[in-house]
Amino acid sequence: MRFSVPCNLWGGYSDAERVVACFGDRDFFENNDDYPIYCIMIEPVNQKFADTLSHRDFLGSLMGLGIRREMLGDIIINENCGYLFAIDTICDYIIENLKSVKHTTVKCSRVDEIPEYALSQPENCEYIVSSERIDAIVASVCKMSRSQALLLFHQDKVFVNGAVKESPSYNLKKGDLISVRGFGRIKYNGILRQTKKERLVISVAINK
Repeated sequence: MRFSVPCNLWGGYSDAERVVACFGDRDFFENNDDYPIYCIMIEPVNQKFADTLSHRDFLGSLMGLGIRREMLGDIIINENCGYLFAIDTICDYIIENLKSVKHTTVKCSRVDEIPEYALSQPENCEYIVSSERIDAIVASVCKMSRSQALLLFHQDKVFVNGAVKESPSYNLKKGDLISVRGFGRIKYNGILRQTKKERLVISVAINK
């Protein structure tokens, strides 16, 4: 006998890539504040003398504290500050122990939510592709050759809905969220129409 258990996903903000899965009564998790996720702002003590900090810099410093990646959610960068979503049990440890990112001294503080201005607005674009295969779409959006796109798959740099996608032949479905390390995130909005040569005009929303 099979039982269906409701599952709710939340990562601290809408369209989060890394999320917490909660199983059980949907009414219990109707309020997103019930999830064990907090947001930490990581900012340079002195912006004037700070390095230019990237996602890799923030993540590397956090990994250097011995924190498992599954304890951490998305990291949003805005004006050289990092907004980190993390499981509540690790937040105090991060705030007390993360003192530098790259060569920059930082301070950490818990915030109620990520400021709206820190979330970049996606750019809606159209592309002409041969199919809905993910390698064809990644190549078009990231402006690279098909062989260069394939290399990203071999290096485990392409994610679909938060999971590593090893197969470049996967056909995207409307609503799929693709993350390509070093290039940003792409939300696939589906096929708009066909050209006279039977190629596909697709729509995507891009966050760089």
